[in-house]
Amino acid sequence: MANAKRMRCAVYARKSNEDGLEQEFNSLHAQREACQAYILSQRHEGWALVGTHYDDGGYSGGNMERPGLKALLADVEAGVIDVIVDYKVDRLTRSLADFAKIIERLDAKNASFVLVTQAFNTTTSMGRLTLNVLLSFAQFEREVTGKRIRDKIVASKKKGLWMGGPVPLGYEVVDRKLIPVPEEAERVRTIMRRYIASRSANELITELETEGIRTKVQKRTSGPHRGGIPFRQGSLFHLLKNPIYHGKIVHKGRSMTASTKRSSTRNSGTRCRSDCRRRHRLAGVRGMIRSHHCCGACSLL
Repeated sequence: MANAKRMRCAVYARKSNEDGLEQEFNSLHAQREACQAYILSQRHEGWALVGTHYDDGGYSGGNMERPGLKALLADVEAGVIDVIVDYKVDRLTRSLADFAKIIERLDAKNASFVLVTQAFNTTTSMGRLTLNVLLSFAQFEREVTGKRIRDKIVASKKKGLWMGGPVPLGYEVVDRKLIPVPEEAERVRTIMRRYIASRSANELITELETEGIRTKVQKRTSGPHRGGIPFRQGSLFHLLKNPIYHGKIVHKGRSMTASTKRSSTRNSGTRCRSDCRRRHRLAGVRGMIRSHHCCGACSLL
């Protein structure tokens, strides 16, 4: 015992609601008493109870927004606690993802976590094995949640809903739908018609800059707005090839129509020389203008 390293232990107790907390001996007292008895049984290992109480009465275990838990983790990070002792794992958290975050913060300070009523103790090899199993479930939970979100995004796009990103020139977002802006829509049609009639993209870019025709201003809720600058080759060709003006939506680099949900694999002129690429662009632009999808009459949006 004389050679045992002193381990400073803190007890955490939680109750989801406030029912019974006014009693002289309530659930928090019972949890704390059981944990203190366990710490006392480990005193031959150098375990010693710290004086501070870390309790959360009337707080859900579904998140980490709890004053007692925040104070506990702050003291762990300050280096004044070596071991957290809890009655059951669901007293600390009911979320596997939050549990993984807590363990990560403990590992950063070489602190440990012990459960009194469950065979879980990160100071032992078996406890660490149990931890790895629980973290595997946490990873599984995150992956399932991520897939659910991705599937929802795809389904929303197939319905023609706007799921974020720079808004194309000619549109504004209202209730997650792209609504044509008449003045901007006419600007897009003008650019496409003049591209067909021009001899080169550089010639058109010079003309647009001279006439003050600029890219769309992207309004942001935080930080400075972007856009509203003269067209360059990149922004011009992006406008000319944008599937939105062809009545299509894009997901993961592939375009699809909301009505048929068919993927479009057309890739205009990837291997063509510059003159061939221009013919492909001209054909695409003419098709957009003829089909009336160009900013305003698109049945999808």
